Amino acid sequence: MYKSRPSRTRIILSQISTLMIASAISLAPGAMQAQASDAGFGPGNPFYAPSTLPFHAPPFDKIKDSDYQPAIEAGIAQKIEEARAIADNPAAPTFENTFVAMEKSGRLIDRVMEVFNGVTGANMNPVLQAVQDTEAPKLAAMQDAIYLNAKLFQRVSKIYEERHSLHLDAESLRLVEYEYQEFVLAGARLSDTDKAALKKLNEEEANLSTAYTSKLLAAAKDAAFVTKDKQALAGLSATQVAAAAQAAADRKVDGWVLSLQNTTQQPSLQSLSNRATRQALFEDSWNRAERGGTNDTRDIIARLAQLRAQKAKLLGYPNHAAWKLADQMARTPEAALKFMDALVPAATAKAQGEAKDIQALIDAQHGGFSLEPSDWDFYSEQVRKAKYDLDEAQTRPYFELNNVLHNGVFYAAHELYGITFKQRTDIPVYNPDVQVYEVFDADGKPLALWYCDYFKRDNKNGGAWMDEFVGQSKLLGTLPVVYNVANFTKPAAGEPALISFDDVTTMFHEFGHGLHGMFANTTYPSLSGTNVPRDFVEFPSQFNEHWASYPAVFEHYAKHYKTGAPMPAELAAKIKKAATFNQGYMLTELLAAAELDMQWHTLAPDAPLENPDTFETAALAKTHLSLSTVPPRYRSSYFLHIWGNGYDAGYYAYLWCEMLDDDAFQWFEDHGGLTRANGDRFRQMVLSRGNTEDLAKMYAAWIGAEPEIGPMLKVRGLEPATKLK
Repeated sequence: MYKSRPSRTRIILSQISTLMIASAISLAPGAMQAQASDAGFGPGNPFYAPSTLPFHAPPFDKIKDSDYQPAIEAGIAQKIEEARAIADNPAAPTFENTFVAMEKSGRLIDRVMEVFNGVTGANMNPVLQAVQDTEAPKLAAMQDAIYLNAKLFQRVSKIYEERHSLHLDAESLRLVEYEYQEFVLAGARLSDTDKAALKKLNEEEANLSTAYTSKLLAAAKDAAFVTKDKQALAGLSATQVAAAAQAAADRKVDGWVLSLQNTTQQPSLQSLSNRATRQALFEDSWNRAERGGTNDTRDIIARLAQLRAQKAKLLGYPNHAAWKLADQMARTPEAALKFMDALVPAATAKAQGEAKDIQALIDAQHGGFSLEPSDWDFYSEQVRKAKYDLDEAQTRPYFELNNVLHNGVFYAAHELYGITFKQRTDIPVYNPDVQVYEVFDADGKPLALWYCDYFKRDNKNGGAWMDEFVGQSKLLGTLPVVYNVANFTKPAAGEPALISFDDVTTMFHEFGHGLHGMFANTTYPSLSGTNVPRDFVEFPSQFNEHWASYPAVFEHYAKHYKTGAPMPAELAAKIKKAATFNQGYMLTELLAAAELDMQWHTLAPDAPLENPDTFETAALAKTHLSLSTVPPRYRSSYFLHIWGNGYDAGYYAYLWCEMLDDDAFQWFEDHGGLTRANGDRFRQMVLSRGNTEDLAKMYAAWIGAEPEIGPMLKVRGLEPATKLK
């Protein structure tokens, strides 16, 4: 997952919780600056000037929790003043004094927020939570002060109207068209009355979205499975039991703790042989945010869906999804829904067939019960063992995390792009688990810094993601500082980090996002790297997953952690043969989540507050995804992607990008596979280009045709290739 904001205009406030808004919104810029000064912002603050570390990396050894708020306050004030100066410039608007000036503005707020968002996502604490709670509405107000500034929009509009006569280069022309659209989507053409109404809705959305995020983090922590009975953990490996004991010790509780990851299904369900434990763990996950009390999220999401629909109406759209997709590849929710609806029959049919196979196994074992979602992973693993003679416990010793990183992830990147990596122990980090690498280009020149933070913590958001501490820009003279975060189980002290092949794939996925950021080679920061539509941003990451199983790469890293012996060919063949196993389930759970997202965000503006449980049930039935044994990957109440991380009306992007990435990999295979020539071409024509041209045209220019859905279906073992319409 890519976690940063999809555009400067519609800033994602998911990492900034909200409690107080009235006083912030009423502050004039001068008052904001005064407040920042009063708070002690000055040369002693580590955000006052760009970092002097290599690549302007964050000086985490100097940053204190108390440094963030005064820097954010000062950055807000500075950004508003800079925008006002551009708007009030008495000179006639030009590309330089308007668009370039806007690109150069906001250096302080970007500098602090890039770090703040990274730390609060991966290393939250109560002090940072309080800063989030205070600053979210002020950031929302800052965005409104800029993008609803009539004088500034007049200048933007003037240049937009004259753009074809200004002899701009292609990237500059793209910037003009992109920014004009973002201003319009933000409400720049609204009347003053409607702008005031929009500001109130924006304030409330910031408040609710960030409150949701903090509640969900607490809910997931509180809902972890806790037991004092070791027998309840029967089936788990000694390493997994030790990790559960360590998790309990970290919480200062007796016994063992199985922390929740962000998805509905939990990794331990595959191994737990005690059915009562499986049911309890699943219920803990399924109901994590629906327990009543302070961490129940249902009231928040009901209002979020309603106010987003109301915002869409104000902005001239029939629903939130129509507004959100206006600058995406799909363009309209109808196109996204048509794409997803076409996948449902094949996915559900295969899932139902898989369920029959599992039920047959349960019956053969005289289980005496009907398959439930909490049973799926445990018994499907047995079916996989029976069908493919593949036991995940046999494969984990060949996937030691550091070896996968160096001899798999890094190796593939070197073979494709010629880049090399050197660990930096002199760069400060925000947590001891974090590692830092300097990345060098094929000619030996420094290219980027890359951080990885792989292990689960209770104060870390669930899932896995990529983002940046510093973005690339020729205009600003900056090189990228990129990070990947995941939630792999941390081994007990002295034990190796043995991971599953799914975890291996996650490492390749997030590093694909990282490459998209590291290879950025554009002038303007707004168009750089991963600042692309949601339904394109997952394409480079999902494409990079393919190299995890590519024979030349797999053989290079799949080696036993003790002996260094390569994985036996027979076992490797089983992994490959089993690649399409359980794909009905996996595609159906993804489709259920994506369709659920779209149903929430195609609500009409006059729709009443919905009961989330009732709405969810009806939405799944409407989209023919109401399978009793296959729950959605995310339930509405803990669907962080769409209520807090900017994927609202955009979760379909994972499937849309899967179509792109499988089609792209087919092109690689047709043209020689893992070669520098193929890698360099992909880098030059796609990965380095950011959002500097229309993404559909960019893709077609690189591959020589429009994407087909056939390779995606083939990879999942569903049905023959058909042309995407």
